Amino acid sequence: MTPQNPERRAPELTRMYQEIRESAPAIARQLEANRTCIGELAAALRRDPPRLVATGARGSSDNAATFAKYLFETRLGVTTTSAAPSVQSIYAAAQDLRGALFLAISQSGKSPDLVGQAEAAKRAGARVVAMVNVEDSPLAHAAEFVVPLRAGPELSVAATKSFLCSLSAILQLAAEWKGDAALRNALDGVPAALEASWPLDWSPLVDGLVDAQNLFVVGRGLGLAAAQEVALKLKETCGLHAEAFSAAEVQHGPMALVGAGFPVLFFAQADDTLESTLGVAAKFRAHGARVWVAGDDAGDHALPLAPDLDPACAPLVAVHRSYGAINALAVRRDRDPDQPPHLNKVTETI
Repeated sequence: MTPQNPERRAPELTRMYQEIRESAPAIARQLEANRTCIGELAAALRRDPPRLVATGARGSSDNAATFAKYLFETRLGVTTTSAAPSVQSIYAAAQDLRGALFLAISQSGKSPDLVGQAEAAKRAGARVVAMVNVEDSPLAHAAEFVVPLRAGPELSVAATKSFLCSLSAILQLAAEWKGDAALRNALDGVPAALEASWPLDWSPLVDGLVDAQNLFVVGRGLGLAAAQEVALKLKETCGLHAEAFSAAEVQHGPMALVGAGFPVLFFAQADDTLESTLGVAAKFRAHGARVWVAGDDAGDHALPLAPDLDPACAPLVAVHRSYGAINALAVRRDRDPDQPPHLNKVTETI
């Protein structure tokens, strides 16, 4: 194991840590402040249902878009697909989006390709909705309807609370669009679930990854977005080559890389994917891999979360607790999670 550096700062002193801990109150404020605007948007979508949803996003926001895909398709029955920004920004190709909802997700709302994509979607006949943390941003101005993320200022390069606020905004929209009282009530309980899960012991994961070089992060359905986001943050802040897979796809080519001690982190929410996901985790253990499961798993290396979570809310809670472990791991690996090498807070792509 990597020796402790006596000059290393405590994990609690990073800006990333502080922003993670601001997530629960930020979500609580967001849910209350957005009830009216989300309600108005949901009513419009019920009056004039879109034939499909297309999402535009990059980085962590694109992981949130993956969550929107599974949530909208499973809870609303509306086909949801990821639209590539380069189709407009590079290829300048026109598309027919009449009758579609275009959902743009961004923390800064400044990247030229996303702004151009939203403008092109409007010209192509889509209703454009921006979920954005900076309300006075070019992306917000390009949209017909803005859902503020209300995460507050985020200074650490690693986006944490803004990602979690993206998920809560998506959940609130789905609950109001469908008129799903159970999901609405479950979402109202998320801030408390974040606080209840925070002190639970995830140190086995941190200890197990101190000297790791490679890692698979696996989820399925609603949990795939959690796997994608956690893999991204492990790369970004810990310098760890982490790759995200669905529990279905990881059994194909990636399985050939697995040997004794190979680390694999699973996200398993209590829905129709649970049995198959835990079955894949068992296969990895049988191949000698070192496996941790965040969620419903009675086996060894379980990473606990608050009990009785709605499966749609569980990934949000799991990512929040993962962020705490990732911040601690970055410090243990003598890296600054607030200033990863070669990265800026706002990436403006074309």
